[in-house]
Amino acid sequence: MFKNAMKYGGIILGKLEDEIKRRRTFAIISHPDAGKTTLTEKFLLYGGAIAQAGAVKGKKNSRRAVSDWMEIEKQRGISVTSSVMQFQYKNYCINILDTPGHQDFSEDTYRTLMAADSAVMVIDASKGVENQTRKLFKVCVMRHIPIFTFVNKMDRESRNPFDLMEQIESELGIQTYPVNWPIGSGKEFKGVYDRDKKHIISFEASGGQHQVAATEVDLSDPSLDSLIGEDLHSTLCDDIELLDGASYEFDIEKVRKGELSPVFFGSALTNFGVEPFLENFLEMTTSPTPRNSSAGIIDPFDPEFSAFVFKIQANMNKAHRDRITFLRICSGKFDKDMEVLHVQGNKKLRLSQPQQIMAQEREIIDEAYAGDIIGVFDPGIFAIGDTICSPKKKFEFESIPTFAPEHFMRVRQKDTLKRKQFVKGTTQIAQEGAIQIFHEPDSGMEEVIVGVVGVLQLEVFEYRMKNEYNVDLFKEGLPYSYIRWIDNKDIDPKTLKLSSDTKLVKDFRDNYLLLFTSEWNIRWALERNEGLELSEFNRGDLQ
Repeated sequence: MFKNAMKYGGIILGKLEDEIKRRRTFAIISHPDAGKTTLTEKFLLYGGAIAQAGAVKGKKNSRRAVSDWMEIEKQRGISVTSSVMQFQYKNYCINILDTPGHQDFSEDTYRTLMAADSAVMVIDASKGVENQTRKLFKVCVMRHIPIFTFVNKMDRESRNPFDLMEQIESELGIQTYPVNWPIGSGKEFKGVYDRDKKHIISFEASGGQHQVAATEVDLSDPSLDSLIGEDLHSTLCDDIELLDGASYEFDIEKVRKGELSPVFFGSALTNFGVEPFLENFLEMTTSPTPRNSSAGIIDPFDPEFSAFVFKIQANMNKAHRDRITFLRICSGKFDKDMEVLHVQGNKKLRLSQPQQIMAQEREIIDEAYAGDIIGVFDPGIFAIGDTICSPKKKFEFESIPTFAPEHFMRVRQKDTLKRKQFVKGTTQIAQEGAIQIFHEPDSGMEEVIVGVVGVLQLEVFEYRMKNEYNVDLFKEGLPYSYIRWIDNKDIDPKTLKLSSDTKLVKDFRDNYLLLFTSEWNIRWALERNEGLELSEFNRGDLQ
């Protein structure tokens, strides 16, 4: 399907514009087990990418034991084949960025969100807003990207929908607008009320395997009592009256600024409400958005090609040859034979083995457009955040923020003769974004501090150092739980007054940071050092 849609010769601006306009690129975020994987499968089902839900390989078993996760991560198979999926729906070409739900791999999710133009937040109707949702939401707010909420699992007993709206607003600090409203929940979940069209969409259960049959009925239809039941009809009328009087007005500009979240109710498992959500979502979102760069705003419709690296995926093999770099195309059109400039390396090259992820399959492609995500073979030259653009127009996209790790370990090589392999291994794995490395000021790389978001990543790091770089490690756990970047450029960090259990370090980009054992130590540092500015993540040049 993708190939057929893309057989154009040369850049004809009209066709270029049409192709870019029909692109939609979004990320799906949620707390583990909220139903993100199931919803993704249903999107693919409606887009015709799969004939039957559950066919997305590698994502069937969304609930795995921790040991299984470890094994998967050792093989670097986690979210590789299904991290980026493209499918066609009506006249749209949709790129879904599926994010790992497990909190130990949330760093991956943070970076993935940088490549998205909008986000779909999946919330479990019985549990409401959960920890991981809060963290991911912060990233969306920082990017000012539109956030759409899908309240899932309405086929199970759920919390009162008004309570859910209130929780989203109070905990996440965003206004909500229910686009539709649930009729019952659990076994009594009969469908949804469309507030704009003022009609009811009732669903027939199908077991969730195939596209669900829906019946549309006007609110004033006399058959409504027999369709949804007299009690639910009465409750719905009361809810509508309350909604019309109390909820925020719908404002598409607020949605696009990330200030108002349209909310939809449904059940991904049974397909109830999935297609109405998809159709509304596509109408409300925009084609690929402009990006900030050192040359100003880059328009996606600019015919000159540009992209940035947001993810690097390496196979866990000793040869360390199969590194795939994921690029988000930001402007123009990509052709497989074109020459591009790798800005950070200041080198012209041709991108090798460009591939598109089509549901569970990888496919070598000839071309792609702004908004698309492509994977290219990486001989080890790219790093997260790198810019690739046309040699005619050299610039850099804004940096991808580096988020705060929560676990730290001091490491050095056991064999002093393997210093070269140790430095190479720690540097390359850090370039992939799998770990962050720090060192004390005025010290070399003989010993580094490794920081990660989740403890599983430490185990993966040790495994890779041994198996890919043949380096055994001495490890020492460190008591730090908090990290803060020093924003002040006019302060000499070495003169700061710090508590005895606070450590000053540098990252591999030579930014100064502080490691703390407690929030009390953070407050102590701020109180004793007037004007000191600290941040939870390194924003790079993000404004």
